[in-house]
Formats: sequence, C-alpha cells, structure tokens
Amino acid sequence: MSKFPVILSVDRPHPCCVPSKQRATALSASLQASAERRRARQGSTVDMALLDGGRFLMGTESDEGFPQDGEGPIREVTLDPFWMDRYPVTNAQFQDFVAKTGYQTESERFGWSFVFQLHIPRERYAALVDATAPGVEWWCKVNGASWRHPEGPDSSIQGREHFPVVHVSWSDAAAFAQWAGKRLPTEAEWEYAARGGLEQKTYPWGDDLTPGGEHLCNIWQGEFPHTNTAEDGYVGTAPADAFPPNGYGLYTITGNAWEWCQDWFHPAHHITTTRTNPVGPPMGSTKVMKGGSYLCHKSYCNRYRVAARTSNTPDSATTNISFRCVVDC
Repeated sequence: MSKFPVILSVDRPHPCCVPSKQRATALSASLQASAERRRARQGSTVDMALLDGGRFLMGTESDEGFPQDGEGPIREVTLDPFWMDRYPVTNAQFQDFVAKTGYQTESERFGWSFVFQLHIPRERYAALVDATAPGVEWWCKVNGASWRHPEGPDSSIQGREHFPVVHVSWSDAAAFAQWAGKRLPTEAEWEYAARGGLEQKTYPWGDDLTPGGEHLCNIWQGEFPHTNTAEDGYVGTAPADAFPPNGYGLYTITGNAWEWCQDWFHPAHHITTTRTNPVGPPMGSTKVMKGGSYLCHKSYCNRYRVAARTSNTPDSATTNISFRCVVDC
C-alpha cells in the first residue's frame, strides 16, 4: 500500500484561445461520463442532510493553495440536489456492516496497515513496527493494525463507537456504500457540501482558522511530526460530532480524517471537462481525498482547506483516512 499522493505528469492545455479538437473531445467524453454516472437512491436518508445543489464556485487560486495539485482555476460548477451523511461513517456503523456481511477490509487481508508514530506505545515500538515509509518515517507499518485495532493489535475501538472508522481503503469505503444503498461523493459534491453555503471561503466556517481563538476542526498544533500540543483537544481522531457543524449541518468535514471521493485523481482533468455534475477522469492510479486530517499543519500540509485536494491508491489505508456517503434525490 502507498500512503502519499502520486502527482501525474500531464500536458497542460495550451493557453491560446484557439479551440482544439483534443479539448472538444475531452469535453464530449466528460459530458457522457456525467450523464452515465452512477446514481444511488436506495439508501436510508436518516442522519443525512438534503443539499439543494445548484451553482457554486469550486477551487481556489489562493497563495495558500497547491497549484500542482490542481486546486485551480476557480470555476463555476452546477450540481443536482443530493443527500450527504451528516457525519463520517463511524466505527459503530462499519461494525454493523461487517457483522451483517462478513466483509474483511484490505488491511485485514494484507495483515497490516500504517499507524502514525506517536500513537504507538514507546515500550511496544520495537515489537509492533515492521518498517517505516521511506522519506516519511513517521508512518509505521504495523502488523495487526486495522479498523478494529487502530493503533495496532493492542488497541481497540471500545469507547470510540462514534469516532470515524479508519484504516479503510477506497475499495472498503465503496463496498460499504454499495451495501448501504449509497455511493461515495464526487469531488465536486464533497467540496460543495464542505463549503456549507459560503462562497470562496477558506474553511467551512470562513477565512479565520480559529475565530475568537476557538478551534473548529481537529488538526495538528505544535511542531510536526514530533510534538502535538493538542490545543484543539485531540491528538488522534475526534468523535464525529466533536465540533460545530457547517452551514449545511455537516460535522467534522475538514480535519479529523481524510475522506475518500468517487473520482480518480488528475491535476488538470477538470480544466477541459463539463462543469455540470462533473466526475473525475475515466481511469487513473489514485483516488481523490478531501478535507485533511488531525495530522495536517500549515508548515507541512495545510490541506484542511475546503478547496485542497490530494490522493492515494485505492488499496491504501491509514489511521487518518475515512469517508462519508451520499444518496441521489
């Protein structure tokens, strides 16, 4: 499994205003993909918010952004109405899914997953850590780590029933969504929902990260990756309702845990494609993740902004990746 995003090499569209056949072909293909996108209407809408859809401004051109990730340009996108989970899928919900289906996550089948270094008891580090990820040694390969045992075989989810489930790959998330009669959100749906009705604000609540000194999401405070002062109250994931909801009634949609989206990742695909119910490219090597996590810090990865995006391979799982689902109207 890989942990960090792969930035694909692309040919950027030529800046000249003369249209090209390639751009027209890309637009035509994306219109067809949008029309044929998967809908899900069977799932229960309990604890879901009804979002009206319509037009919004997606992306950013802020100096805080990462142009190489494809955060810009700002573009007007139009979406159909849809329902979205108010909370990320919790341990209790995922446990119910597993109990009723016998599903085994990819981490369970592989026999290991990635755990952040500070969440491993120092006295057990040598016994639990099989290897570390080259270049990002704070990610430790821990045998026996899974959604049931988030920090390794000595840990459990007891008392964390309403925390977001973690150690779920994109494939695991998609399996849960299908079982529930739902689907994963497109990137455009996720960003529209996260904005909570605010136009071009940095965070779901505005432009100030800590208005009035109040922490409104679970991210890293201190010196990454060695010291987390936990000024927001958490060194790992927080309960799914730990912070106030955004304007659409959605909880912990930034910070806490990354959330998988339906789309394949590409840094420039959106430039030449439809802006009505857009979907990602038809294929790729990594899937879009949005929202950031409790490990994000401005000095290292300030992708807890609503326009930020990153990706990971569909079989990857860590202590800071989760998901939520949507239902079509």
